[in-house]
Amino acid sequence: MKKIVVLTGAGMSAESGISTFRDAGGLWEKHNIEDVATPGGWYRNPALVLDFYNQRRKQLLESKPNAGHIALVELEKEYNVQIITQNVDNLHEQAGSTSVLHLHGELMKVRSTSPTEEVFELTANNYETHLGDKCPKGYQLRPHIVWFGEAVPEIEKAEHLTMQVDMLVIIGTSLQVYPAAGLIHNAKPGIPVYLIDPNTPSSLPSHIRVIQKGASEGMKGFLRKLAVKI
Repeated sequence: MKKIVVLTGAGMSAESGISTFRDAGGLWEKHNIEDVATPGGWYRNPALVLDFYNQRRKQLLESKPNAGHIALVELEKEYNVQIITQNVDNLHEQAGSTSVLHLHGELMKVRSTSPTEEVFELTANNYETHLGDKCPKGYQLRPHIVWFGEAVPEIEKAEHLTMQVDMLVIIGTSLQVYPAAGLIHNAKPGIPVYLIDPNTPSSLPSHIRVIQKGASEGMKGFLRKLAVKI
């Protein structure tokens, strides 16, 4: 069975109503990124950071996978599909995808600020975290998110996975956020590379095949190319 790595970004979840960095009026517009998505912001005002991610979880719990997410599940029926996502939502898992690697953390998890950084699952009925909420060892809990300025623990695994594939599909990302954007350079020379996004960069390597549509429509067209039933 052929192996496909699918790299997904914010555009993948935008059709489900998940705010991106650039959304007008979205959650990110109301906050400076430095205040809610950096280690410095956490040290300055952890209560603000915790509240911000509580809001994001609330938004996620009101959202559902879109047709693009569902199409990836259909693709998995005929191919060995590994999703590498820059998104922190769990919409891929909700849709039914079975192999998802989160580069930037997971919104529905928190982790201890202890040296061992234990990770804990949140639930729909208990999704908020506040100052004073601690792990069993007595350390404050923080969002299980890779903030700007922090290392990306899963990047080496993502690089290894990308080296092994027969096809690379990129959905809903500007290819400008590193180190994730660098993953395309790890793919074997000559394999098919597709980019599905309505706003494609002006300069792209010539071997990348562009489907200039949103995630849902783009994935439908991509499945038709592969003769996968929808």
